[in-house]
Amino acid sequence: MIAITLLLSLVVSTAQIKNTKTDPISKNQLKPVFDNYFLLKDALVKTDGKTAAARSKDLLITITAVKMENLKTAEHTVWMKVSKSVTANAKSISETLDINKQRELFKSLSKNTYELIKVSKLAEPVYYNYCPMQDANWLSKEKTIKNPYYGSRMLSCGKTVKTIK
Repeated sequence: MIAITLLLSLVVSTAQIKNTKTDPISKNQLKPVFDNYFLLKDALVKTDGKTAAARSKDLLITITAVKMENLKTAEHTVWMKVSKSVTANAKSISETLDINKQRELFKSLSKNTYELIKVSKLAEPVYYNYCPMQDANWLSKEKTIKNPYYGSRMLSCGKTVKTIK
């Protein structure tokens, strides 16, 4: 009886491991990166350099936690192209409280995050927005335009150019 229980336990454990390998692990890998990007964007919308720096530190932690071997092929390919830049931008944003510098660095961060989101299958839509005054884009989970490049000075400046599903 004990042998049968151990055998069943081994079969269940093996099945769980196989399911883990076929489950969309990449969602778990990149979702924290995307979530922290959105929190950073929200801090920039509020023109809060201190919170933006803190959120960027959180973003940096989630970036370094990504295990490339668990990404889907398309995500892995894009990650290899953008990870150094995304890491450098997050690090630089975290090291300054100057909101103008943070916003300038956010342009590149947004461009590279967009490349990642395009190849990731997300549960909810993401809006790719454009600011003509900065000639720059950003990503948002909300349909409403809230411009991170100008905050309250020009909060609704911009338009959605693409919905990513």
